[in-house]
Amino acid sequence: MNGSVAYRTIQKRGLHIGLLPAMAAAVNATTAITLDHDLDVAPEVGRHLTVARLAELVDDLAARLWAAGVRPDAHIVIHKKANADVWVLACAASRIGAVPVLLSPSLDAVTVGALLQRVDRPTLLTDEHKLDALAELPLSGLTRQVIIASGERPRTVSLGTLAGAPRVAPVVRHLDEAAVITHTSGTTGVPKLVVHTPRTQGLRLKPQWRLLSLIRKREKVAIHIPFVHSRNVAAMALALLREMPVLLMNESDPDTVAELFLRNRPGLIEALPNSLMAWEGLADDPRKPFASVKYFSSTFDAIHPGTMSRLLTSSERRGALFFQIYGQSEVGPAVGRPYLRRSAHRANGRCVGWRMPLGAAKVRVVGRDGERPTARHPGRIQVSWPALAKTYFGEQERYDSNRDGEWWGTGDVGYFTRFGCLHMLDREVDMIRGVRSSLEIEDTVLAKLPELSELVVVQGPDSEAVPVVCAHGDQPLDLDRWRAAVADFPQLADPVQIPEAELPRTGTLKVQRLALADRLKDEREGRE
Repeated sequence: MNGSVAYRTIQKRGLHIGLLPAMAAAVNATTAITLDHDLDVAPEVGRHLTVARLAELVDDLAARLWAAGVRPDAHIVIHKKANADVWVLACAASRIGAVPVLLSPSLDAVTVGALLQRVDRPTLLTDEHKLDALAELPLSGLTRQVIIASGERPRTVSLGTLAGAPRVAPVVRHLDEAAVITHTSGTTGVPKLVVHTPRTQGLRLKPQWRLLSLIRKREKVAIHIPFVHSRNVAAMALALLREMPVLLMNESDPDTVAELFLRNRPGLIEALPNSLMAWEGLADDPRKPFASVKYFSSTFDAIHPGTMSRLLTSSERRGALFFQIYGQSEVGPAVGRPYLRRSAHRANGRCVGWRMPLGAAKVRVVGRDGERPTARHPGRIQVSWPALAKTYFGEQERYDSNRDGEWWGTGDVGYFTRFGCLHMLDREVDMIRGVRSSLEIEDTVLAKLPELSELVVVQGPDSEAVPVVCAHGDQPLDLDRWRAAVADFPQLADPVQIPEAELPRTGTLKVQRLALADRLKDEREGRE
């Protein structure tokens, strides 16, 4: 089997992650996977393995889960510390027809408890570290059973004790049944559980499969995406079926990342925007850790033009390209656009891309209050295609409230330019009276003040636009430079500087703007 045949099979029969490793091994058993950490569930595997070894491991772990009592149709919540074995265990659960529910390790115990209750007594697959963090929860009432990846704890089943369990034939779920459940970022409260089917997961591969088909050389791809994220499912499928060696990363510290890139020399990096922002300073590293990178890919959120420009400039590859894709967990990739080294610094950070070719998502912008969508009167961005998530688990009414027939409301506002580029200005819930776009202000000011590591404009206690700033090394803000940079934005209140470590973030490193606004309100009330 070659990769194109495997891809066409997935388009017909859906993407079943439990079958993916074996399918990728049939394409090329020697495709290399390098880890920057040991697998908690199988440290003996080491950090260098082939896709054939991965397929063997998934088959082994599937047998252990079956021996532990997991059966087809069962929901198995995987919540453990960040590790690539989260994805491996999800594949193993899927291989026996169970439905993995992937919860971020950054979620607090109260939120995990709420989601366990919503799933209605699932099996919980966790580790000793998370068991301690969840000690306040009545797990015996919230779950059917608790399985731990390794070690031993009372009232749990350890996968380590089930090594050598008899192998089990794979179970293939129906094309439109739940296959994997991930969750939203939770920027506005308790996350929603997003249900993906084999059909929706397979269709979401289309846009980037076409893009990867244009890459002639088999580049090594470095993937730094949370292992619980829906994007990780697609990224791993695309890389393995294209026979691209993978560097699967958990580390995010810039110094550690630099060493990884220098040792492994990736040609393509797939990462979330905030990860790339955190690594931006490596562009000035004299060792040139980005020298080998020809393609940068960032999905789901817009990224600041200055970051793109610095990364592209730091590459020594001819024709280096940054490809940005805008989308959501509920819709997958919606629009996208490439940036070149010579033009990225001039990019409008609000331009998130053009519609994809035939067979990909349809996108429209619907006016609010009868206004035609324009830069001054942005409309609601909506997406339609068969790859939309099937539902929110346990919240069908909430899901339906976001649907307008075949169209899904993203919650973002923006407009199409006369050239067909989609400009995303803000989340609708984050809009501030008198501010056209908080994100646009952030792009502009960050480009003028490279000493800032983060800028977030939120609504203050009196509905004013408050800029919250963080500086590299938490150095004090130069107010004269600040006033010069924001001269075009008189609607901004005085800046509030906080240490970057105090910014409330989601598991995908998005700033929780509403939580930040609540903090400002609480701090003022505390002073009064």
